[in-house]
Amino acid sequence: MTELFDQLDFVENPLYERIIYDIATQKYSIVEHFFTLEEVSVLRNTLRSRLDDDAFKKAAIGNKLNEVVAKKIRGDYIFWMNEASANTHETTFFSKINNLINYLNRTCFLGILHKEFHYALYPKDAFYKRHLDSFQNDDRRKLSFVCYLNDEDWQPENGGELVLYLNENNVETERVVYPFPGRVVIFESQIIEHEVKPVKTERLSITGWLKTR
Repeated sequence: MTELFDQLDFVENPLYERIIYDIATQKYSIVEHFFTLEEVSVLRNTLRSRLDDDAFKKAAIGNKLNEVVAKKIRGDYIFWMNEASANTHETTFFSKINNLINYLNRTCFLGILHKEFHYALYPKDAFYKRHLDSFQNDDRRKLSFVCYLNDEDWQPENGGELVLYLNENNVETERVVYPFPGRVVIFESQIIEHEVKPVKTERLSITGWLKTR
């Protein structure tokens, strides 16, 4: 992917440029305030309204061709977002995502044609063991995207941190990312293994993937 980013020949959006530079040089980017705290708040409220409607389901392992529920691997609950039926707040979310996709495709020729996103709720003691966001029978996921929707008073001791396993000069290192509200993490789906550590209280987010054909 790095050689694709090297084709960039102009600067237009400083935030997107920083994301591009980060991914090109370290395979991931951590962005504060990609969404405003107000946007995070209304998305959090929408997540909770979906939860009240019993719309969430237990998350599974694998894609639709090979899907099993494995409690020893992950413990989150999810609700798949549908852009076509999105409410006003979700439309704002998708608008920002689409702007990012258009910028990446226009400047880096990534060929992102599809996307999928879901709300994710980790109840107390839930976790997601170390894994890679790519399937043996489906390698369309190129960039993984996580946006945290936790309350504004979220503290590191609440757990639920994301751990990125990186390879630096053939030495494995770990990057710990705490799920503070509004923080966004973007990383290469087929390269970076990661996990979610056990949470001590509810952990809320939107997780998704930017995909090629």
